[in-house]
Amino acid sequence: MKHHSTLFLKIAVFLIGIPIFALCLFGLSQFILNPFNPKDIYTIYPIVIGMYGSAIPFYIALYKAFQLLRYIDQNKAFSQMSVTALQHIKYCAVIIGGLYTVLMPFVYLVAEKEDAPGLIIVGMIPIFVSTIIAVFAAVLQRLLQEAIDIKTENDLVV
Repeated sequence: MKHHSTLFLKIAVFLIGIPIFALCLFGLSQFILNPFNPKDIYTIYPIVIGMYGSAIPFYIALYKAFQLLRYIDQNKAFSQMSVTALQHIKYCAVIIGGLYTVLMPFVYLVAEKEDAPGLIIVGMIPIFVSTIIAVFAAVLQRLLQEAIDIKTENDLVV
């Protein structure tokens, strides 16, 4: 049963990466080549570059999540490797949140020019999501480290 649940999660991790890859390959490049308003291109470039830049830590975090699922399959869930994978996921989420926080002034400029205040809220969604993921990964990392410490202490006692 455990193998089937991790297989489902591995497929989910893979399927999460496909739309982002397609967006980076087709969507953002078309957005640069054919902007809605050519006068706003200098405020759009930093946003698109930031989105491309956030794809790197995103895929690193997906790879680490896939590694974590492999550790669970190999019965190495309570190991230092799992703690390190969670730590990397946490750092990637913090980097993504930081990148989108830096991009918010440009999103504000575009929203002001286009008179679209909802764009600011849409621009804040990645910040909140990455913050939630970073906090969740930090909590899991700490709990896993404490479980490993208790396991090591019990192994030394017996």
